[in-house]
Amino acid sequence: MELFHEMVTYVIIVVTGLLPIANPFSTAPVFLAMTSDSSSETRRILAFRSSCYMAAMLLIFLFAGAMLLGFFGITIPGLRIAGGIIIMIVGLRMLFPHPESEEIASVEEKDVNRLAFTPLAMPLLSGPGSISVVLSMSDKVANLEDKMRMVYGYLVVAVGIILTAVICWLVLRSSTQITRFFGTSGIDVLTRVMAFFLVAIGVEFLLEGISNFIETLGAQS
Repeated sequence: MELFHEMVTYVIIVVTGLLPIANPFSTAPVFLAMTSDSSSETRRILAFRSSCYMAAMLLIFLFAGAMLLGFFGITIPGLRIAGGIIIMIVGLRMLFPHPESEEIASVEEKDVNRLAFTPLAMPLLSGPGSISVVLSMSDKVANLEDKMRMVYGYLVVAVGIILTAVICWLVLRSSTQITRFFGTSGIDVLTRVMAFFLVAIGVEFLLEGISNFIETLGAQS
């Protein structure tokens, strides 16, 4: 029972770490603009496929993360510093958005697969920030000495990714009702609140990366 409670706690941590970065509430207005003239069935399909693509992409980075880091020679401090900078930039852009110069065309039936992957799954739902977080989690799990805890670690992060994708699917699927309930100003407030948490998470990543880098230099000297 204690192990179950611990796993549930870590799943919640994974979801709360990914959800502000994925931020489906800020994607909902884009989703609505793309599907303004589409059928309800097309909206449901687009919401489902974009969430599936998001989950698949992040799961690939979860299980192949250590290999990717080793192949490119990326250290964990470097990854955390880069991830922190990326997350901070994403958060700051959400806090201080620039007016979009291009209008988003309404999605047609034949464009569902293409638009579900880009721009919805990548980069709106699973952009560089989410990938950086998952890669960092993957490395932490891979460095666990206990093989059983390593398996539990991958399982916890995978469940957290899937739950985050489910939440994104529910938000996109209910985007019409959500936007009507909160209104334009309400969506803007939610986006800015999530943006603030993003900046805070980015700062923590950056400070942790710098601290780890200094510790590494101290160990080498």
